Amino acid sequence: MSIILLLIGISLMVALIFLGAFIWSVRSGQYDDDYTPSVRILLDDEPPKPKDTKLNNQP
Repeated sequence: MSIILLLIGISLMVALIFLGAFIWSVRSGQYDDDYTPSVRILLDDEPPKPKDTKLNNQP
């Protein structure tokens, strides 16, 4: 019977540790934006700005 109480105590401590780690990760912003990184590869890069050729071709 004492082993059951020991195992319940250990399991509660492990559960509290995982709960604390989860709360810490939520507060530190680990789950703020989980959609954008997965579709960022699908978005096109901005096109390069055209160079001003008037300044380079002056006599």
